[in-house]
Amino acid sequence: MAKMIAFNEEARRGLERGMNVLADAVKVTLGPRGRNVVLEKKWGAPTITNDGVSIAKEIELDDPWEKIGAELVKEVAKKTDDVAGDGTTTATVLAQALVREGLRNVAAGSNPMALKRGIEKAVAAIVAELASMAKSVDSKEQIAATASISAADSTIGDMIAQAMDKVGKEGVITVEESNTFGLELELTEGMRFDKGYISPYFVTDQDRMEAVLEDAYILIVNSKIANIKDLV
Repeated sequence: MAKMIAFNEEARRGLERGMNVLADAVKVTLGPRGRNVVLEKKWGAPTITNDGVSIAKEIELDDPWEKIGAELVKEVAKKTDDVAGDGTTTATVLAQALVREGLRNVAAGSNPMALKRGIEKAVAAIVAELASMAKSVDSKEQIAATASISAADSTIGDMIAQAMDKVGKEGVITVEESNTFGLELELTEGMRFDKGYISPYFVTDQDRMEAVLEDAYILIVNSKIANIKDLV
């Protein structure tokens, strides 16, 4: 398939349009007065959400340059979600502002690489300042308040605070949509993975089709193991 190529202002403006379409759809959810967005699903009922990364993932554009611009902002939201678990809308708005002002300066004759170095210096200074202003969230009330803001619901916030109180800061908390009315807190001792054995050859109990391993060694890694050679 032939590749489409664009240069200079044509390429930059196409990317900017795509970024603006995605960012404008996401930023309406920002802050305590932010509004919800309705997402159409290919199957099932529409979803109502104010989560930036969820909205970003659903946006697909036809124009190739706009699509690339939108994908760049999606990556910003996704990385923020992976690292922090929240703040995806703020990250999207910041990315839009940086691109808008950066393109304005480039159009005025600024060197793009000099702008990049300036942004990196500014980021380092701002991160250091934010770190000095940060306050530790320790009490159950503080955790509940923080979770309530993120969930936009004080009842959910209180339940998450209860969950954190039970499992600790290093524990794993999963929030799932229930098939019944109301909220329910379930505590699992130890660690549970919602995955089964890869192959039926691992089964040790043929009657119950279970793989039971006692005193087994467990290897925990922070990367994907695609081949057995990765372990050698």
